[in-house]
Amino acid sequence: MNIVLFGPPGAGKGTQAKKLSEHYNIPHISTGDILRANVRDGTELGLEAKGYMDKGKLVPDEVLIGIIKNRLAEPDCVSGYLLDGYPRTIPQADALTGILEDIGKPLDVVLNIDFTNDELLSRLSGRRMCTCGVSYHIDFNPPKQNGICDVCGGKLYQRDDDKEEAIMQRLEVYSEQTQPLIDYYANTGIMVNIDGSGDIDDIFADICKALE
Repeated sequence: MNIVLFGPPGAGKGTQAKKLSEHYNIPHISTGDILRANVRDGTELGLEAKGYMDKGKLVPDEVLIGIIKNRLAEPDCVSGYLLDGYPRTIPQADALTGILEDIGKPLDVVLNIDFTNDELLSRLSGRRMCTCGVSYHIDFNPPKQNGICDVCGGKLYQRDDDKEEAIMQRLEVYSEQTQPLIDYYANTGIMVNIDGSGDIDDIFADICKALE
């Protein structure tokens, strides 16, 4: 099963990616993770990418697609892969299509976990954090005592990027970047939209049903 996964901030994409990886026994390939691994391991493409990153520049598409191509050629991808974080632009989608054809691993499906902005705003703005690392949600996972961590007794706080203005900005950026890609893949006939408003297990069941 060869999959690309899309989903807005707060959609639980990481959770579903982990469950899909385990269920179908395919690697979850995060482009950020493999880019950092190539830089850490000092591969030829990793060193080239590091040169751009050290200057504060974006890694060019041709370098990133080379890193992805090498990763998809590894033995654990023989039964498929789940690609997360790539593509982000139409030129990247075109390049990805080309390399997947070259290596004989074309996409089977593009999964898009779909949410309304109101649902995402409620989900993200309700998060509360503690300095000890424990997280809560005022509606779905509240602490026993309002504003106080169950584990250490510390005072809970709301991250700046979980405040309404910041969330709306993140969602606007995501929509601007991703809607053209959703349209692109919808035209190929391999796009599947999944309602992300249910609980984790229900969403996963919907995804599996769509895939099977």
